[in-house]
Amino acid sequence: MKYIGAHVSAAGGIQNAPVNANAIGAKAFGVFTKNQRQWVAKPLEKDEILAFRKNCEKYGYKPFQILPHDSYLINLGHPDNAALNKSRKAFIDEMQRCEALGLDRLNFHPGSHLKLTDEETCLKTIAESVNIALGKSRGVMAVIENTAGQGTNLGYNFEQIRFIIDYIEDKERAGVCIDTAHAYSAGYDIKSEAGYENTFVEFDRIIGFSYLKGMHINDSKKEPGSRVDRHELIGKGTLGEDVFVRLMNDVRFDGIPIILETPDQTKWKEEIAFLYGAIREL
Repeated sequence: MKYIGAHVSAAGGIQNAPVNANAIGAKAFGVFTKNQRQWVAKPLEKDEILAFRKNCEKYGYKPFQILPHDSYLINLGHPDNAALNKSRKAFIDEMQRCEALGLDRLNFHPGSHLKLTDEETCLKTIAESVNIALGKSRGVMAVIENTAGQGTNLGYNFEQIRFIIDYIEDKERAGVCIDTAHAYSAGYDIKSEAGYENTFVEFDRIIGFSYLKGMHINDSKKEPGSRVDRHELIGKGTLGEDVFVRLMNDVRFDGIPIILETPDQTKWKEEIAFLYGAIREL
């Protein structure tokens, strides 16, 4: 079964996220548990936590249908010790917020070397950061998102993600989220039928579908291999509709949260309806 949704607002309190998801016909949702542009946020109140859990139960959202995202400020591979420790502290807080909410996964962008260290050192630092956070939280998976490879961002190919996983000590709490726009911009030809199949055969060979814990489903404004991260509405970008119809009918992507991050939230309800309508009866 496909669990499709969008990254919804938590304005007014985290408890509003499941309400907002239900309003657009979503069977999954993504959310920030704090302001993604700030390093520090006040702790979640007990009433907020209880209201969030109650609304998730009311609208039928279980933890595996929810893909929270950490702050964009965090760089778990930062080559400067002071900045790295700041990022690690923020990431631990994000993991603990998910734990308090009863969520079982946290999606994050791996990190950037900023041209101040080599890629391997940065990847090992990212894994060490994850290990520290896992040691200070319980029951929450660290879900690595593939990137477009813009600037000095790492995690743009399957080998780099696998490298991080190899250095994570508790692999049962390691996962992966595939972003379609990022993959395409990083050079993976998921648009053509043959390229799509080759890409996910390679994903399974290098990483393994057992690690797939979520997906961000976005069209791309940019051409394949551009290494530029720009999302577009489904079917309105360089990927086109066909790949998303193919994804909707691919059982390898059943049972995980599939989250829209397309740029116009007024279109999310329409996009979700399109994606569910693309599923063929077998």
